[in-house]
Amino acid sequence: MLELFVKGGWVMYPILTCSVVALAVAVERALYFLRIRSNDQKLFEEVLNRLKQGRIEEGIVVCALDRSPIARAMTVCLRNFHKGHAKIEKAIEHEGSKILAGMEKHFRILASIAQAAPLLGLLGTVTGMIKAFMKIEEVGGKVNAIALASGIWEALLTTAFGLIVAIPCLLLYFYFEGRVDDYEKKMHGFVHEIIDLSEGT
Repeated sequence: MLELFVKGGWVMYPILTCSVVALAVAVERALYFLRIRSNDQKLFEEVLNRLKQGRIEEGIVVCALDRSPIARAMTVCLRNFHKGHAKIEKAIEHEGSKILAGMEKHFRILASIAQAAPLLGLLGTVTGMIKAFMKIEEVGGKVNAIALASGIWEALLTTAFGLIVAIPCLLLYFYFEGRVDDYEKKMHGFVHEIIDLSEGT
C-alpha cells in the first residue's frame, strides 16, 4: 500500500489529509448520534401523560433526564405551555434551529471532501498524463512502456484513491442527513401535538 501511495505522487498527500479529516468527522458524528439515542416515542408518551394531568414540572424533569434533541425541544414547549401556542412556536423555532445546527455539525466538511477528493484525483490524473507525454517528448516520440509507467501509475492511482475517499464520505453524509431528517420529523410531530393540547387548555 505504501508503494502505491508513493507512486501516486504529491497529490496523494492532500487526498490522505482528506481521508483523515473525514474519518475523524465520521467517528465524532457516529459517537454523537449514539449518545443522543433514545426511545423518543416512549419519552413523548410519558411527558404527554403528565401534561394532560397538569403536571408540567414533572414533564420537564422527565425531559431533563434524557439527552435526546427531542427532549430539549419538548422542554422548551413545556416551559412555554401556558403562554399560548404563538409563544411556543416562536420559542421552539429558535431552539429548534440550534438543535438542528448541533446535529448537522461538521456535515459541510464531509460534503466538501466528497466533492474535493475526486477533483484531487482528477488533478493527479492530469499531472500523471503530463509526465507521460513529457517522457514521450524526451524519447523523441518513441513510445516505451517502461518509461511511461510512472506517469500512468500516478494518473490511475490518484483517481482511484480520490474515489475511495469520496464515495464513503458521500454515503456517510447522506446517512447522517437522514438521521437528522428523522429527528426533525419526530420533533415537528411531537411539538405540534403539545401545541394542540395547549390550545385546548
